[in-house]
Amino acid sequence: MGIIRGRNLRNGLLFVSPWIFGFIAFQVYPIFYSLRLSFTRYSGFGPPTPIGLDNFRRLFSDPLLWKAAYNTLYYTALAVPIGVVVAIVLALAMNQKVREVAVYRALLYVPSILPIFALSFVWVVFSNPRYGLLNHLSRLVGLPVIDWIGDPRWSKLSLVLLAQLGAGGPALIFLAGLRAIPTELFESAEIDGAGPIRRFFRITLPLITPVILYDIILGLSLGLQVFTQAYVIASTGPNTMVGPDNSLMFYVLYVYRNAFQFSQMGYASALVWVLFMVSLALALIVFRWAKSWVHYEIE
Repeated sequence: MGIIRGRNLRNGLLFVSPWIFGFIAFQVYPIFYSLRLSFTRYSGFGPPTPIGLDNFRRLFSDPLLWKAAYNTLYYTALAVPIGVVVAIVLALAMNQKVREVAVYRALLYVPSILPIFALSFVWVVFSNPRYGLLNHLSRLVGLPVIDWIGDPRWSKLSLVLLAQLGAGGPALIFLAGLRAIPTELFESAEIDGAGPIRRFFRITLPLITPVILYDIILGLSLGLQVFTQAYVIASTGPNTMVGPDNSLMFYVLYVYRNAFQFSQMGYASALVWVLFMVSLALALIVFRWAKSWVHYEIE
């Protein structure tokens, strides 16, 4: 029996060895190597020069870093809660008992599987102040025309709106959560005279709080790492890669510029580790906060 078990273990390790090798080579090793680089001055060529904590001291006097941090937190603070609300609304729409509901679900989900760089290019045309459809609709209803990308007051908000095109993916997860709620609860509440709004806030919302927590954690991770849409949209304007008044200088974009444009790999590694620590701290805070409102079972 022991021989068979050992053979099975060996065969299993043999089959998963390509994944283990890739995980160690492309995930574990870069993590520890970037930690080492964060204490050095390294341009990407030649040997790194140890400089101790100088890269981390530089963080406090870097005005562009604080601008990038503000832009990133601003985007995350808006995109995450709005994304949760939009995903719940889409899930409720997908859960309706209407004809051809499968077609409607597919249409709502399709934007979330499109490449983000393609959506970003579409958004540039869609929000153009001269010929874009968004401002054309604004003119029809008498609203002022907004330069969604060229105006620093609106450029970050335009990316928040763009992020909602990917709400179809989380909406499917919320839909699974909705379908898992026992219908007997709704029937009992309806018999007791509870209307749709009361049933939503008393039954539906509490029972999908685990999904809400998952969506918040995922949204925080993606929000703090926003890069592609900012890079694509800012690159289409006159202020390449930063947007007007550095309004699209997000944290990961700033890391990219330091690493590959300014050849400051050591400083970029320090920036990455600060982002990791901030992300970890926010995740721990959210999990601790979630204990007061997440319900994992029906009481």
